[in-house]
Amino acid sequence: MSEPSASFPHDSFGDGTTSNRRTFLRTGLGVGVVVAGAAVGGLYLEHRHTAPTTPTTTAPVSTTSSPGPTTAALWNALGASLTGSLVQPSNPHYGVDRLLYNSKFDLLHPRAIAFCATPDDVARCLDFATSHAVPLAPRSGGHSYGGYSSSEGLVVDVSRMAEIAVDLSANTAKVGAGARLIDVYNEIGNAGRLLPGGSCPTVGIAGLALGGGIGVFGRKFGLTCDNIRSLAMVTADGSLLTSDESSHSDLLWASRGGGGGNFGVVTSFEFNVHPMPEVTLFTLQYPWAAAGTMLSAWGRWTDAAPDELWSNCQLLSQGTYGYLAQIAGVYCGSPREATSVLASLTSSIGTLPSYSFVGARDYLNAMEIEAGCSGLSVAACHLTTNDPLGKLGHSAYSAKSSYVNAPLNDASVAMYINAIEHLHQQAPTVGGALAFDAYGGAINRVATDATAFVHRNSLACIQATYSWSGATSPSVRAAGQAWLAWLATNVVDASSGAYQNYIDPTLSDWPTAYYGANLSRLRAIKQTYDAGNLFRFNQSIPLPV
Repeated sequence: MSEPSASFPHDSFGDGTTSNRRTFLRTGLGVGVVVAGAAVGGLYLEHRHTAPTTPTTTAPVSTTSSPGPTTAALWNALGASLTGSLVQPSNPHYGVDRLLYNSKFDLLHPRAIAFCATPDDVARCLDFATSHAVPLAPRSGGHSYGGYSSSEGLVVDVSRMAEIAVDLSANTAKVGAGARLIDVYNEIGNAGRLLPGGSCPTVGIAGLALGGGIGVFGRKFGLTCDNIRSLAMVTADGSLLTSDESSHSDLLWASRGGGGGNFGVVTSFEFNVHPMPEVTLFTLQYPWAAAGTMLSAWGRWTDAAPDELWSNCQLLSQGTYGYLAQIAGVYCGSPREATSVLASLTSSIGTLPSYSFVGARDYLNAMEIEAGCSGLSVAACHLTTNDPLGKLGHSAYSAKSSYVNAPLNDASVAMYINAIEHLHQQAPTVGGALAFDAYGGAINRVATDATAFVHRNSLACIQATYSWSGATSPSVRAAGQAWLAWLATNVVDASSGAYQNYIDPTLSDWPTAYYGANLSRLRAIKQTYDAGNLFRFNQSIPLPV
C-alpha cells in the first residue's frame, strides 16, 4: 500500500562492478536501502485484460445472507469461489505467503490471504469482508512502511494480476496492479519506453503509483501518479469502475497521490510512457569532513538543475564502518553532458571527491544498479520467497520523512550533520542515514491541487532510515528507534509535511502531513466511494466528520 521509491540509488557505486553497497547495508551494520512503494507478490502473466469502458457491477457469490461470524465452512466456501486461491493457516505455504517485505512485521498473522486472479475475485473478497465484518487489507506486494499491507483478517493480494502490455503507437502501457517494478521496467524498457518510478525491484506498482511514485526520472517525466491515464478499481460495493478524465474523474484525482488502500482495490492501470532517453549514472563520494559543504552545495545546485538531472544527497552512518557522504544521480543525456552539469557542483564543494564515477548505462542495467541487483538476471531480481529464481531477501528497517523547500542555510546543514553524528555516537553499530531526494522539474510544475499529491513546492524530500539484521540485539534496535524519535523532536520540521509512501505510524497529525490542503477533498471522495469505511487502517483517509 505504500511505495518503497528511490531512496538510496547507486548502491554499487554507480559502475556496477565494485562491491554492492545494498548487500552490505542489509547486514545491519549499514543503512537498509528502502525505496518507497508498495508491495510484493508472485508474477502471474494472464491473457491481456481490458478494463470495461463503463462502470460494471460484479456478481459475487454471497457467502451468507446476513452479517454474521465467520466459520471454517464459510472461509472454505470463499476459497472455492475464487478463480485464484485462498491460503489459510493450515496451508503449508501460509508461513511464507503471509510475510511482508519488511521483516519487522513477521509476527503479523492474517486469517487468510486471497490471491485474486481477476477483479471478480476481489469483489467476492470484499463481499465476504462486508458480510462478516472481517478486517481486510489490499496488498500489491507488501512494502507498506507501516505494515498496512496486512491485516488480522483478510489480505486481498493482487499479485496474480500482473500482466504488462505496451502500446507503442499511443505511448501507453496497461499494467496489472500486482506487477513488480523490475518486471515493469523490463517489459516497458524492452519496448523502448520508460515509466518513471521507484528503484526497489520487488515493490508493487499499485502502492508506488497511488501514493506518488518518486524516482530517478521524476524531474524529467513526473511522478508515477502523474503518468496514470486511467485505472480499474473494485470499490466497496463490489463495482468495477474505470476511472479516467471523463468517467469517475474524482477517483482518478484521488488515486494520483491519495495513497493505496483508501478507496478500493485497483486491479489495473493505464500509464503514459515515454521514449527512452540516453542514460548516464554518476556518483561522487567525499570525506566526512566535507559533508556539510557537500550538502550545502548540493542544495543550491539541484535548485537550479535542468529537468534532465535527478540526484540525491546521502549522509550515512555505516555502523562500525564509519561515515559516508555521497551524491548520486541519473542524467538523461550523455556522460559528456552530465560531466558538464556536474562541474559547477564539484567546483562549489571545493574538495576533491574520494571516489567518482560518471558513465553511460542502458536503461534496464541502470535500473538494476538503482535496485541493487546489478549483475543478476531479471528473474533473480525478485524475492526468494516469491519466485523460485529470486535471489533477493527481505529487509528490516524503520523510517521517517519530511521536506525542505529551499536550499539549506548553515544552521540547517549543521543540524543534519549533527543528526548523523548523534546516531553514530548513540548507536555505533546501527546503520542509518538521511537521504535528500531532489524534487523540482516536472514534479513541481504540477499545481498542488491538480492531483491528490500536494508536495509540489519542495526542493527535496528527506528520508531518515535505520536498519538491522536478525543478529541485531533488541537494545541496538531500540537505539535506532530512539534516534528516529529524537529526529522528530529535534530535527524534522513537522510543518513541512511527510511523504505518504513513507507512511509513518508515529506521526501525530499525519492527515495534514501527507495531504495538506487536499485532505478535505480526499475525505469527500472517500465518502462517495466508501461511506461504510470498509477500507480502513490506522492511517487511512478518514471520512468527513
